Amino acid sequence: MENFRETICYTRGCMNEETDGSSNSCYSGGCNKLHTHDWLSDIPSNSDEFDIVEVRFKNVRKAFFTNVNKLKLRQGDVIAVESSPGHDIGIVSLVGNLVKIQMKKMNVDVKTYEFKKIYRKAKPTDIEKWKEAISLEIPTMLKARQITQKLNLNMKVGDVEYQGDRTKAIFYYIADERVDFRELIKILADEFKVRIEMRQIGARQEAGRIGGIGPCGRELCCTTWVINFNSVSTGAARFQELSLNPQKLAGQCSKLKCCLNYELDTYMDAIKDFPNISVPLEMKDGTAYHQKTDVFKEIMWYSFDKNNSINLVPVPVNRVKEIIHANKKGIKVDTILIETEPKKDILDFQNQVGQESITRFDDNRPKKKKKKKFRKPNDNQKS
Repeated sequence: MENFRETICYTRGCMNEETDGSSNSCYSGGCNKLHTHDWLSDIPSNSDEFDIVEVRFKNVRKAFFTNVNKLKLRQGDVIAVESSPGHDIGIVSLVGNLVKIQMKKMNVDVKTYEFKKIYRKAKPTDIEKWKEAISLEIPTMLKARQITQKLNLNMKVGDVEYQGDRTKAIFYYIADERVDFRELIKILADEFKVRIEMRQIGARQEAGRIGGIGPCGRELCCTTWVINFNSVSTGAARFQELSLNPQKLAGQCSKLKCCLNYELDTYMDAIKDFPNISVPLEMKDGTAYHQKTDVFKEIMWYSFDKNNSINLVPVPVNRVKEIIHANKKGIKVDTILIETEPKKDILDFQNQVGQESITRFDDNRPKKKKKKKFRKPNDNQKS
């Protein structure tokens, strides 16, 4: 029972048992994947409140449904919704006018999108059947992997999601090439006695569904908030002066980390006025080649050895521009850097009483010689 509760809490969110026998999810909402914070929850709702509700299912799967029965729903309620065939059990993730913004973000058009209906709040019988279906997901996934190995199919079953009424199961798989799984569907249908639906996902989507902790120490971005996966290239690492080490640049999905794109625009804006790094600097002493750049300090590092980064010289960007401009005129500069007088440290106070001296408590006065006292000789000394 404890293992089952951990499974349902991780894939659907924390479950709470009500006094009337029904169940609901944690109303804080932060314990589930792709959580959306309702920042309008403390504002009184109008009578013409938006009747479309966002419902979440296992892991990161979400959908929009119409509240045709005008049920009073709030975030975390477990409800029964329309599906094909039968019905499914989901959890309300967002209600009210904020759903409009979420639909706009997901590019969902109200006029063309076919919304399914919300039937009712889930009954205790619905909850029990739903929990039984959830308990079958991991064994089904492991059995399906064994079947694909026997059929020699070049694919990996990454996750299985049962419908709330146990009439359908969705198999999420990863494959590099096109796979003919018609025979696989027949075997799975005979084995599990349910309707089979196959959905292909990518490596990034699989990491989002499974979840995990990134090298930064936080949950994966694809699990918590990333919805659209933009392409990431090694050029993003080059612009940010990162070493092209695949082990450091790759995430848990074995693809380039999505966070390489987060600061790329800032770097691109900062280096737009920088000179071309492929242009060497010609001087009378030799030729200097670019090795690395400190973008935000506006310093470019050059070395007189083209193949090795030894004896690096930090050169300001303005000085690099001057040298390149002089080289275009056929002039070789004398030195790569302009010698400037070292700045003198100016103190804002004067140490008049020696407060900063570590020997200020030492006694440096000259010691006086002690006079020896004259003692009278004893009888033994006289003899």
